[in-house]
Amino acid sequence: MAQTFLKKKHIKFFERCLQILPSRYCSLDNNRMTVGFFGISGLDMLDSLDVLENDKENIINWIYSLQLLPDDIDSNIHQCGFRGSTTLGNPFKAEEARKHPIPLDSGHIANTYTALLSLIILGNDLSGVDKRSVTTGLRYLQQEDGSFCCVPEGSENDKRLVFCCVPEGSENDMRFVYCACCISYILDDWRGVNKDKAVQFIKNSMSYEGGIGQGPGTEAHGGSTFCAIAALVLMDKLYEAFNEKEIKRLKQWCISRQQTGFQGRPNKPVDTCYSFWVGATLKLLDMFELTDKGFNRGYMLETQNSITGGFAKWPDHTPDALHAYFGVCGMSLVGEEGIQPMHPALNVSQRAADHLENIHKLWQSKS
Repeated sequence: MAQTFLKKKHIKFFERCLQILPSRYCSLDNNRMTVGFFGISGLDMLDSLDVLENDKENIINWIYSLQLLPDDIDSNIHQCGFRGSTTLGNPFKAEEARKHPIPLDSGHIANTYTALLSLIILGNDLSGVDKRSVTTGLRYLQQEDGSFCCVPEGSENDKRLVFCCVPEGSENDMRFVYCACCISYILDDWRGVNKDKAVQFIKNSMSYEGGIGQGPGTEAHGGSTFCAIAALVLMDKLYEAFNEKEIKRLKQWCISRQQTGFQGRPNKPVDTCYSFWVGATLKLLDMFELTDKGFNRGYMLETQNSITGGFAKWPDHTPDALHAYFGVCGMSLVGEEGIQPMHPALNVSQRAADHLENIHKLWQSKS
């Protein structure tokens, strides 16, 4: 495998992700927004958004078309947010969809997160986002234990929740706690999150090993540890949630995940995406400089495809959108030339995060 970072190949890979995908991606059609985010943010990280200049407005309009808006009497406000695609057949224009809602239609917390980030990356000012309905929708997703579901669940006691996307309830774990915190941070509005409950859920999810699982009593995992620590950083609650001893154990667990690249759990093979998940966690804990960047970079380059571009999870495997994106993010963390620096907590370029900060200043000046 080439030991040179093939930037031009990766640019072409992300361009293809936004144009046409192999048939094996069909099962991800309802999460098209998130796959799109990997392509958009991947190009941004490579400082190559200019290749989208002719399509930028069309992409922004497509993203806004996925926003589920409240009807005139707010009967569906618990379902608001951004869909992952038009799988249900709703009209391209959000206003038309508002007038003719589909009973089982619903936003999805992960796609809301990636939609908002994509808009920021593309330079949009978020003026088209119905902030009130998005934050209200978040409140319906938070559970008693502080975790979040990805879509609203049905309830016999609330007639508004009878026709929800998943009447029996959805998964609820650390991934969606992170998404909720990112959405609230982006919109500069935390009314949709009970911070105390969310922090307690994260605290309860720390395992005996020192890492953090998807929920209480679950195995510590690199992905869920990132979600937990990034959520606490965005809430400005990291050192309130964990004491000095717990932070030390957490750092030790994370730094121990490096073999050549990083693994997600003990006794598991290394995987490209954990160079971001664990690497970004160490960055947030001010520990990344203690990693072996040479070993980490070397492993990631072994997984890059010299023909098509993109990264795979393992050497000699087919690259995919997720690992290609997090491979680029991992290379950013080790300081690879030609890649933008990251805002690790939001999982976006620092340039995009700076644009978001300017949006916040504008909102605050008008309030």
